[in-house]
Amino acid sequence: MKLFFQILLILGFASASQAQEENSQINQVIDAWHEAASEANFENYFGLMTEDSHFIGTDASENWSFEEFKSFSKPYFNKGKAWTFSPVERHVYISSAQNFAWFDELLNSDHMGICRGSGVLVLKDGQWKIQHYVLSIVVPNELVKNLNESKSEHDQNFMKNQQN
Repeated sequence: MKLFFQILLILGFASASQAQEENSQINQVIDAWHEAASEANFENYFGLMTEDSHFIGTDASENWSFEEFKSFSKPYFNKGKAWTFSPVERHVYISSAQNFAWFDELLNSDHMGICRGSGVLVLKDGQWKIQHYVLSIVVPNELVKNLNESKSEHDQNFMKNQQN
């Protein structure tokens, strides 16, 4: 019986160690992705995404496939300056099958202030890749009313265009 518990204990440590390693690899991928954008490294940035990935930006019109996002982004990268987001806080969650993960993060940037990102990564051929990412601008609750008033006309125009 004592041997049984020792084996369980060893398996528990091995499982926890593997989860920590996966978490570390996922954080490294996300950090490298942000760094590639900051350095305007187009190949590295898009190399960390799956070819069926989607990027959801802060504008209501920004729901891009991989190829659409590459086309949108290319001029920024070509200028040598894409965008810089510095992680402030991140939470990573790994599926029990350990073949996909999701995360949320708080980011800071000079051009957009504090933002929130969330995404999904999949394990493909032994490498974690970003398959889905959503970027949101953080709005303090006390500013929501004024923000909604200031963007009301834009929202109405967007909805009209969606119906056509």
